[in-house]
This record gives sequence, C-alpha cells and structure tokens, in this order.
Amino acid sequence: MSLRDLRRHAGRLAIVGFSGTSVPEDLRRLAAEFDVGGVIYFARNIDEPRQVLELSREAAGLARDWPLWIGVDQEGGRVARLKRPFTEWPPMATLGRSSDAGLAGRFASALAQELSAVGITLDFAPVLDIQTNPKNTAIGDRALATEAAAVARLGQTIVRGLQTQGITACGKHFPGHGDTVADSHDELPVADHARRDLDAREFVPFRAAIAEQVAMIMTAHVLVPAIDARNPATLSRTIVTEILKHDLQFDGVVASDDLGMKGVSATRTLPELMVESIHAGCDVALLCNSTAHEQASAIEAVIRAAESGHLAPSRIDDALKRQHRAKAAFESFARKSIRPPLDVVGCDAHQAIAREMAAWM
Repeated sequence: MSLRDLRRHAGRLAIVGFSGTSVPEDLRRLAAEFDVGGVIYFARNIDEPRQVLELSREAAGLARDWPLWIGVDQEGGRVARLKRPFTEWPPMATLGRSSDAGLAGRFASALAQELSAVGITLDFAPVLDIQTNPKNTAIGDRALATEAAAVARLGQTIVRGLQTQGITACGKHFPGHGDTVADSHDELPVADHARRDLDAREFVPFRAAIAEQVAMIMTAHVLVPAIDARNPATLSRTIVTEILKHDLQFDGVVASDDLGMKGVSATRTLPELMVESIHAGCDVALLCNSTAHEQASAIEAVIRAAESGHLAPSRIDDALKRQHRAKAAFESFARKSIRPPLDVVGCDAHQAIAREMAAWM
C-alpha cells in the first residue's frame, strides 16, 4: 500500500463521534483528509426525527468511495439515544423473561424500521453478554437473560430482525462482560474465567450470532488473565485474532468499544490505543467523545505505525476488506429497498410491541 493510499484509507479504520445536530466543519475537514469509516450519534446529536434524517443525509455525503456507517447505540432500556417521539423500548431483559422469540423478532424489525426511516445504518446491538453476576450494574438489564442458551436464541433472532431490514447489527461485548463487577467506562473490569469456561458459557451467544452471519462484533474492555494477563480484550491479539477470528471463525468486522473509556484510556493515549487495537485485530475503532483534532492524531498514529512496520500492511488490508464486504452487502440491500416513511417512528404498531415487552418488566 502506497503512502498516498495509506493516508486515504487509514481514516476508514475509525468511527467518530462529534458535537451538534448538524455536521460540523471540523468533521467535514477530518472526512476530507482521511475518509472516515463512519459516525456515531449520541443524545447531543438528536433533536427530532426529521432533523436526524437530514443529519444522516449530511453525514452520508461525507463519503468518497465507500459509504459511511451511520451508527447509534439503540438497545432499549437505559441505553437508547433516540427518545420520544421514537418508540422507547423496554430493557432487553424483558425479552428474556418472556422467552418469546417471536416478540424479539417483532421488536427487532420495528426497531430497524425506525432506524432506517432516519438514515441510520448501524445499530450497536444486540448485547450478547449473559447477566450472571447480580452485582454487575454495567450490564444488568441490558442483557437478554441469565442463561447462555436463552441469550443465544434471542440474540440470534434480533440479529436476523435487524439485518433482514438492512441494518448492520453489532453483537457485544466479546469475550463477555456479563460476569464482571467494575464498569469499563470508569475502570478496567476483570473476568476470572478459564478458556474452557468461556467456551461453555460466554462464547455461546457469540457463536450463535456468527452462525446468523452477524456483520459486526464489538470487543469488551475487560481483562481475562487466564488468556492474556497484560492486555484488555480490545488490545489482545490472542482474544481478538486468535480466538474470535480464528477459533470462532468470525469473518465479519470487529469493532473496538469506545477507546475513550477509562477501562483502557487510563493507561494509554488515544493514538496508542488506536494503533494497539488495530494491531490486536480490531477492524474499526470507536472514537466517540474525542475532538476532531484528537481523532486526526489517532489516525495519524496508525499511518506512522504502518510506515515504521509496527502495523503490517496485511493487517490494514484485512481490516479494510472486512469492512468493504460488510458495507457492500448492506449497500446492495439499500439500493433495492425503499426507506420507510418517517411516520413509522413511534407508530401505534410499534408502541403495541413496546407495551407487550413492558408487561415482562
């Protein structure tokens, strides 16, 4: 890969956050220089449905050769960036209590319609962690269930419901964040599991999602000493490349969790984290709450690492190929489909599904 190509393509390894309800100039400059892989919305970017649709059109217009992912964390419950008049979905634990795959499928399809209506193409959902530790407030009712088989069955259904409606699904947080106590937003959690225990429990929902051809899996900022005593999962080549990609045979896109979270950022700079996550096997890194200048510095660090030989060209090529396959598949779907009208947002049919879920609170 030539230096010119490297500078052009390195930005595709980042999904970036930004401020405001329209595309700001600093994001335009960043995208013009580096051709970023995508954007992620937070509450700070959301006003009302028509504004979100216009923002998505603006963001999509930043793309050069490849479409940008336009992403959001819209799980339901307490992790939902889109509030009323969007349908406000109950926590995912309600689906586990119902044990109703049909209800999970109707929820996912309705959620996908509302996302598509406002131009969002990637949902960082479903959570595939198993809620096995009652002290774990970071996951808690975000998890579908307390048993691996139930999370696998319902998670698979949600992946199918999102992706058959043209929304890229992202299962999270590999290798499992359910049996931890600390919150990786604030500190680095530790998961004291042997590999055989992970195989028997934590990996079960991820295997099911992979069988369902989930397009993306997000890593967890957790330390698993039995596998890698030094590096959090996001930065561990053993966990990301050897286990997720090779052993579990995941051929989709691996995304890091937000590299600004203290679980990893307390001991490393953003540029260091960007390079280490890509080296470990992540194919795209989330830079959610940093400035455009900080994001540019992280992308520049990847370029320097590739120039110095610390990052192999084959690693960057593999990351870009995985992204391209996923984006091409969903772009093909989008060309054949008609975007749902804005009036599906918060419609009576979707509210009825939400009430059906809420009955299991």
